[in-house]
Amino acid sequence: MVHLNDRKAAVDRQPSNLLSERRQCELLSIHRSLIYYVPVPETALNLELMREIDEIHLQFPFYGYRRMTAVLNRADHRKEAVNHKRIYGLMRKMGIVTIYPKPRTTVPDGTHRIYPYLLNDRKIIKPNEAWCADITYVPMARGFMFLVAIMDWYSRFVLAWELCNTMETGFCLDALESASRLWGSAEIFNTDQGSQFSANTFTEAIEAAGMLMSMDGKGRWMDNRFIERLWWSYKYEEVYLKAYEDFRGLNEGTQKWMDFYCYERPHQALGNKTPWEIYTNN
Repeated sequence: MVHLNDRKAAVDRQPSNLLSERRQCELLSIHRSLIYYVPVPETALNLELMREIDEIHLQFPFYGYRRMTAVLNRADHRKEAVNHKRIYGLMRKMGIVTIYPKPRTTVPDGTHRIYPYLLNDRKIIKPNEAWCADITYVPMARGFMFLVAIMDWYSRFVLAWELCNTMETGFCLDALESASRLWGSAEIFNTDQGSQFSANTFTEAIEAAGMLMSMDGKGRWMDNRFIERLWWSYKYEEVYLKAYEDFRGLNEGTQKWMDFYCYERPHQALGNKTPWEIYTNN
């Protein structure tokens, strides 16, 4: 599969083209709005708030936007008060969902199907029995990116990952293509109910690979707990310490950290073996 940025560049916006922009986007599996998207720089205050929201959410994932606002306004260094509307908007932009039990009735898009959670009573006993995927917000010194990762549930081995400056489905498809090309497929593929994963193009790709789609209960991070732990380690051991200035530095730093996490770092939960050792049965 061609990378998202290459697919965007392939759209011919000249009036003489026989295919409309809408049809070209459909064929290239990108949202039409993405070809018009120009990132708008966030204010310094918003970037500061988003960084703090990210840290607080990792520690207290059950905080809603009102409690998050109260905590931020209690910070000793806060020079100006922020209101809950601003925090609500920033949390939505970051893709942060408050974690508490909710009925499975919320559908991200009227055309998207929500799949049942298949891992509740199932004991995963081997590599490639179940994979999971998730997206997280990644703060930088002067902006932010989003990171998607696909992980083997049994071994915690990170099969593929991609960085992008938007949360479009395209970069999730890129990660899925890389994981499938390198490692084959799993019996079950588990995600949250986000629009990126419930999009028809993504679920169709999962089914075409012969995998069963599984989705967490709405707002239930424990259903995908292993990849949530990956995010905590990644941010506190790499992202927050480095405060990368640009995409290139973040991309290279992420690659080095992922290699360390998968191939060098022993995990207590894995009997002090690395994810690679468990994944390959070494």
